[in-house]
Amino acid sequence: MTTYTDTGKKDTRSGFGAGLLEAGKRDSRVVALTADLKGSLKMDAFADAFPERFVQCGIAEANMVGVAAGMAITGKVPFAGSFAEFITGRVYDQIRQEVAYGKTNVKLASSHAGITLGEDGATHQTMEDIALMRALPGMVVINPCDYNQTKAATVAAAAWDGPVYLRFGRPSVPNFTPEDQEFEIGKVYTMNEGRDITIFATGHMVWEALSAAQALEEAGIYAEVLDIATIKPLDEEAVVASVLKTRCAVVAEEHNVCGGLGELLSGVFARRIPVPVEFVNGGDLFGQSGTPAKLMDAYGLDAAHIAEAVRRCLMRK
Repeated sequence: MTTYTDTGKKDTRSGFGAGLLEAGKRDSRVVALTADLKGSLKMDAFADAFPERFVQCGIAEANMVGVAAGMAITGKVPFAGSFAEFITGRVYDQIRQEVAYGKTNVKLASSHAGITLGEDGATHQTMEDIALMRALPGMVVINPCDYNQTKAATVAAAAWDGPVYLRFGRPSVPNFTPEDQEFEIGKVYTMNEGRDITIFATGHMVWEALSAAQALEEAGIYAEVLDIATIKPLDEEAVVASVLKTRCAVVAEEHNVCGGLGELLSGVFARRIPVPVEFVNGGDLFGQSGTPAKLMDAYGLDAAHIAEAVRRCLMRK
């Protein structure tokens, strides 16, 4: 069992803020826009360092995306940031027509994703955003697992030529990936090797998957854990190689069952290597108000429920 150490809980939105500042230092074309959420998206450091490259658009997300697309056409590398619900559902038409269809080099910085937004409730939470974004041709979809990976993913997104949807969250979560690891868009990260079952996880659920794998190993079950940080483009070969070895899978994600990572991987298995699959996700439900920890427990998004899903899947193997 590969052991990972939580070096101190940090919010992934702060990883984005740190990555945005680093990207701005590396490339003078990088600009940032937000819809009255500079502090919430931790854009303060970038705005202070590069005030001439920061645009406060006000509560006008559709206009912000249009402005970002125009800036991209002129050669800039814009990061347009807002809450995940507002930058996907509220402005989907603008993203489709002005970013994805036009293949403009816009980076959609999506904070407060999933139910871990917490007490603001279902109107501000989104559990459907991955489904919306991965349905758009040419859209890269990245869902990093901790502060370090989010910072690195932001730098990688700035260097990528084309539209990117970058998803991150509000709560402080374990920070456990290497600080100096470069993020490769399209790469699947093998966090733990195993022979009995593969646990595919993304975002906040990667730490929970590792915790589940540790508990399972104590019971004699050896789970392979893969971090699907890039949901699109998906490294199908890495996914298939793991399942060829273990012959069953569990998919864990902080997202609705419809259109998420579970259904994406199930499609791969159906085409390439049919195997038993169990899902750990938010079901076909909206979020609700509560603390992030209580909501994750209420929706079964934790290590204990992943371990239960592993046992169910092994019975079907």
